[in-house]
Amino acid sequence: MKHIQANIKHLRSLKELSQERFADELGWSRSIVGSYEEGRSEPPIDRLIDLSNYFKIPIDILVRNDLRKAKDTSFIDIGSKRVLFPITVNEDNEDLIEIVPAKASAGYLSGYDDPEYIEQLQKIKLPFLPTGTHRAFPIKGDSMLPVKDGSFVVAKFVEDIRDVKNGRTYVVLTKDDGLVYKRVYNLIEDKNVLLLSSDNKVYQPYEVPIENVLELWEFTCCINTQEYDEKELKMSSIMAMFQELKVELEAVQKMA
Repeated sequence: MKHIQANIKHLRSLKELSQERFADELGWSRSIVGSYEEGRSEPPIDRLIDLSNYFKIPIDILVRNDLRKAKDTSFIDIGSKRVLFPITVNEDNEDLIEIVPAKASAGYLSGYDDPEYIEQLQKIKLPFLPTGTHRAFPIKGDSMLPVKDGSFVVAKFVEDIRDVKNGRTYVVLTKDDGLVYKRVYNLIEDKNVLLLSSDNKVYQPYEVPIENVLELWEFTCCINTQEYDEKELKMSSIMAMFQELKVELEAVQKMA
């Protein structure tokens, strides 16, 4: 645990806490904090859990990585990974999720790595979410029917782009297109790209080099802000049928 000593001291300093105040926050003694920061002893697993819960940083990140380059506890770049930490909790110490508003979604590209921008976003609590860092993104257009224009997709942050699961849907932040919601296929090993595909086949799939992918968020749930009516549901089914027919006709034409 060669990094834990420096990490404890650095993360404490980011919160502008004295050793005594930090010890009080954790229910430890000041001498214990001093012994860890000076490398005279190493924290056992129960105190590593205390540190992880307090800073909202996974234990393996605390132990295995030098966090002194981090200017805050919202995220840090580790090699090719961008590790994002949940930093907002309610009075019960439960993680809150930030909501990227539709009107401000265009600004997310310039503010995604700015803690002050993220901090000012509205926040909600969804108790049924799995563990991990989540964020809610607005959906525009009809490329991913039946997800409606104006809906919000709640998604979980993916630390390593190579963990993409083929055929799953993701919110992708790219240098060129900003935020998009697509079905993603991993072509990194063969072409060093991700293939982004719309469920609405009117839109053609396209490839994005991984160096242009800034963030990747895996779908967790969808929040519709408008109710479907009966005619709209029927129209969605008809569109899906015609899209499938188009694919079949294209296949027939290629065989002819």
